[in-house]
Amino acid sequence: MVYRDYWALSQWYRHYGGQLGEQHLYVVAHGADPKVQEICPKASVVTIPRDQADGFDRFRGRFLNGLQAALLELYDWVIRTDADELICLDPAHFADFPTFFAAQKSPAVFALGMEVAERGDDQALSLTDNVFDHRDNVVFSGHYSKAWAVSEPEDLVRHGVQVRPKRSRWFAFNLPEGVYLAHLKFANKTALTEANAHRKAVATAKGKGLPGKAWREPEAEAAKFFERFESLSEAPWETARDKALGRLKDDPKRDKTDGTVRARQLQFKARTKLPDWFRKL
Repeated sequence: MVYRDYWALSQWYRHYGGQLGEQHLYVVAHGADPKVQEICPKASVVTIPRDQADGFDRFRGRFLNGLQAALLELYDWVIRTDADELICLDPAHFADFPTFFAAQKSPAVFALGMEVAERGDDQALSLTDNVFDHRDNVVFSGHYSKAWAVSEPEDLVRHGVQVRPKRSRWFAFNLPEGVYLAHLKFANKTALTEANAHRKAVATAKGKGLPGKAWREPEAEAAKFFERFESLSEAPWETARDKALGRLKDDPKRDKTDGTVRARQLQFKARTKLPDWFRKL
């Protein structure tokens, strides 16, 4: 689901279209916008009205869970990410998405999340640039170690999977090695400035149930992220990855009240650099 985040959408379309076929991509345009179809010419674009503000997050979640369930009538698995989230498979573990999904025995899968960051000497990016050709500085993130694909109509809620509360005690927290979610929000400062203006407009509109502080005060959130990122020490990829993966796999959050199973929102104290195989994605 997207609203005017054109740079991120171009990355999303290039990444998933190249690996899955553009004809299998579905974009929800939050408001009529011909540029979405222009960026994603072979994708199916579903346009929904933009005049509903009350309960934005709940409406968005219900709508996308419904669309996800409908697509499972056509597909064995449905991948669901935001426009600024790219699922990346380490070729040393999985040759492609079909190979990955054929190996899964649980109805939902998670990925090890990481924030991709622009730094001071990084060049500006165009719509057609592959982000991984020009950005390799990252920090792992529990918050973005999200559930991203399902083979059954499980609801994705708050970055996790929501099941019946009793079922949450044993529902598989499947966080495979070699699967990463690259969050691109901070990878392009120019695009971030434009997107933040739209986020702020949504969060400060009249209505109830609107997005929270991260959308109301996006400039402050961005400044806080970059300040923290620059303060981190740098660790080798394998060291940082293994520490993050180990801590997250060992102790997922299982909410016995609402049945949500998700990664704990841990922060990690070292940044790292992406290995070369990301450039080939």
